[in-house]
Amino acid sequence: VPVADNVSVDDMPRYRELWKHIGPSMPKKGRASAGRLDPLSLPPDLKGAIDALYGHYKETFASWKAVGIEVPPVFIVVCSNTATSKLVYDYIAGFERSDGVAVPGHLPLFRNYDEDGSRAPRPQTLLIDSEQLESGEVLDDAFRAIAKDEIERFRRERNERNGAGKEDAPITEAELLREAMNTVGKQGQLGESIRCVVSVAMLSEGWDANTVTHVLGVRAFGTQLLCEQVVGRGLRRQSYELNENGRFNVEYADVLGIPFDFTAEPVKVRPVKPRRTIHVHAVSPDRDALAIEFPRLEGYAYELPEERLSANFTADSTLTLTQEMVGPTRTQNEGILGEGVVLTPEQRVATRQATVAFHLANHLLFKHFRDGDEGAKLHLLGDLKRIARQWLDDCLICEGGTTASQMVHTSVEDEACDIIHRAIVASSGEGQVRAVLDPCNPRGSTAEVDFTTSKTNRWETDPAKSHVNWGICDSDWERECCRVAEAHPKVLTYVKNQGMGFTVPYCSGGRSRQYVPDFILRIDDGGEEPVNLVVEVKGFRRQDAKDKADTMRSMWVPGVNALRDFGRWSFTEFTDVKTMQRDFDQWFADNAASPQMRAAHSLILAGGSAPDMEYIPRRRSKIW
Repeated sequence: VPVADNVSVDDMPRYRELWKHIGPSMPKKGRASAGRLDPLSLPPDLKGAIDALYGHYKETFASWKAVGIEVPPVFIVVCSNTATSKLVYDYIAGFERSDGVAVPGHLPLFRNYDEDGSRAPRPQTLLIDSEQLESGEVLDDAFRAIAKDEIERFRRERNERNGAGKEDAPITEAELLREAMNTVGKQGQLGESIRCVVSVAMLSEGWDANTVTHVLGVRAFGTQLLCEQVVGRGLRRQSYELNENGRFNVEYADVLGIPFDFTAEPVKVRPVKPRRTIHVHAVSPDRDALAIEFPRLEGYAYELPEERLSANFTADSTLTLTQEMVGPTRTQNEGILGEGVVLTPEQRVATRQATVAFHLANHLLFKHFRDGDEGAKLHLLGDLKRIARQWLDDCLICEGGTTASQMVHTSVEDEACDIIHRAIVASSGEGQVRAVLDPCNPRGSTAEVDFTTSKTNRWETDPAKSHVNWGICDSDWERECCRVAEAHPKVLTYVKNQGMGFTVPYCSGGRSRQYVPDFILRIDDGGEEPVNLVVEVKGFRRQDAKDKADTMRSMWVPGVNALRDFGRWSFTEFTDVKTMQRDFDQWFADNAASPQMRAAHSLILAGGSAPDMEYIPRRRSKIW
């Protein structure tokens, strides 16, 4: 099992408790309820674990073949549900797209489709779960023809078990699949050629294959007993012959994704005294004049120039590529004693910068620049490649021995495309972004706040400054923000965003997410109406924090301001608790001291256009 790697800083290596890192990104339900699944979008840590274990499997496969062992070693994957098992199976063995084109598997020794897209006559990878057993589309006619001797042998054995009168019963696909699984590693039987088994129900069925050399867990393991059950699949000895010293020869099974502990002890749970709760609510009608209304968005729409695209990259457009994002490149596997081994994933991606830029541009084109069921706008590919190359040169930072090519075909590529896309939208001008309201619930208000909490980090609000009686804080920095807001004479009202339902849609890591800002401050900045300032209190800014801030500045704020129904909005971040008061004063000075900016805001709200703006024909396109 993994004992160390070159990424993890805690005691437990990443590939030893894999589910902790990939669980939030995996399907929560079975295949019937999971919707459309993309095998090419597995989390980077899962791809890294599969590739690392497969790299060592190839060595074991070659060594078995060299000494004349007639059956291959077996690689098994234990999954959480049928949706996860199907994703992993398709990634490993290959699959057919909706248009009928076959995609070969990523692991050559386990492929069920060759490079030409033809299905292999004998499957090298099996998928065993309830959905697959009921599908009736498990094994093709070519397999039945090639394996007719093994099938006939199975028929005779089945008839002997079932007794007389059932000889003519046809053999179903599910029976053949189960027989193939039950005879893995047995020469002359259906499972002889199987090299990889992906399963959900493996722990609830008897299965005693003694050729298992590699085990990958892609599920949660709540108890050590469950860990022991899975590890036990690799503990059946292949040979019981004694060597010249009168002992068994050593045999190993490499295990990833299972937090197995050789010295685990029961954990004693002690009762905890319950904490006092408080009622957080809007004080009505006494403070109704301090209410703040906000929009609830479903997404964004934007308009692009007809002829040429450009991008406005900022400090938030940077992406630091680390081994944390692409997974460990070296994992040390060891047992209690005996020989250890180093697992390293294979590199199968392009290395030239121009090739990486083309991959980014192509992914960006099909992800963001297509309208509904229409085809992608291929005439934009040249501009997108130029912009992608500019981003690679100016905004990508590679640390810890990583390279730009490691982004390709991972969720990091989605992250990069989202960053580039926001920069393209920002360059199109503030008036070109439109916020798309939630059609069922377009408006929210502090009047809806009503919940109880036992959190002790809280601030009792000034009755003259907030509609809500308490500010429930996640840190002392947020308490300081409450103090600063109440002390500033230009702050008319404020609220800590807790229990309000105020969220901001954004993309990070290639997925649509919801960002919950910390505060809303309504400020008298000298304009015709107050400005609503969304405030984020953030110390260390990870990539996700950059994505949130970039979305707020380039999309949410200009999109909401363009609606003209919710007043004026702005956004800022406070990144240092010691200078929060000064930073807020500086923001106020920068924004309140610009009569031209206030005039431009007023003109936009009145339906006009800002001065000195050249008109460019544009078309409308949805973002997500």
